[in-house]
Amino acid sequence: MPPAVPAPPPDPKIVLFARGVLAILNAWPVLRIAVQESWGGPNAAAKRSWIASTLVDAFETDPPDQDQVEDILLDSMVEEFDVEIEDGSSETVARDIISAWKAACDGQVDFVLRLEADADRLVGRQLESFRMRGNGDDGWEDTDDGSNEDEMDVDDRAPPLMQPQSVERKPDSIIDDEGFELVQKGRGRPRN
Repeated sequence: MPPAVPAPPPDPKIVLFARGVLAILNAWPVLRIAVQESWGGPNAAAKRSWIASTLVDAFETDPPDQDQVEDILLDSMVEEFDVEIEDGSSETVARDIISAWKAACDGQVDFVLRLEADADRLVGRQLESFRMRGNGDDGWEDTDDGSNEDEMDVDDRAPPLMQPQSVERKPDSIIDDEGFELVQKGRGRPRN
């Protein structure tokens, strides 16, 4: 049997870029919450690494543009974490990934080191995630006044993304000497 030929070492540019992509994804709040809350299942962290490798592989063959990178991010988040990103952060992350590619091509190690330092500062910090409360009103109104269908009002304000749930604390139960729980009077209506 002929001796195994060792694989050639990876291109330093690709290694530097991969480090940058991992740092960017580790710092992306949406993906951090998805991994932290295991939205992708028990292998959520591995799915984050898979997204990074998908991006790096795309750049090795024919570097995509920012829109293509954003599409990869959005598709991956839907497929792997069942999350649709609507906050615009995917555009910023795609732009950062393009910047990391340019820095890696130029051999700018400091750029990637800064990305890694930023991501390292976030390690161990928990992000709070809140479930959105629905009241049955999705905010749409049908007001067909016969005007031109192509015209529409656009509200430039960003919608509120998440609202904290109100938490009602139940008073601690009181147990009597015989082990029975005492029934406590609830807050009734004020009497006149």
